[in-house]
Amino acid sequence: QAQVLESGGDSVQIGGSLDLSCAISGIIFSNYDFAWYRRAPGKEREWVATIARSGERTYAESLKGRFAISKDTGRNRVILRMNNLRADDAAVYFCNAVHHTIRSASYWGPGTQVTVSS
Repeated sequence: QAQVLESGGDSVQIGGSLDLSCAISGIIFSNYDFAWYRRAPGKEREWVATIARSGERTYAESLKGRFAISKDTGRNRVILRMNNLRADDAAVYFCNAVHHTIRSASYWGPGTQVTVSS
């Protein structure tokens, strides 16, 4: 059974950096695309970044240059590096695994909280 589990959420100061990790198990890692989403209080869920099976990376336009997504195929993990954090980056961050061709095979983690304070 597929399992997706985020970690690394923390309280950081404005301008700080944070790495979020997403541990994947129960699926063939190399067959999946992975994405990070976030949901801030009172807002809709927002797509952050995707790393495709091929390794191609795409980002929400507003986050380009500050956020970086990567994957460790040896450890079945997906990382989101967040730099120069702003108050409006505070949210619950979610990891999503989607099969590269069977798009209905989609799995979500419970999320990890990021708080940004001055």
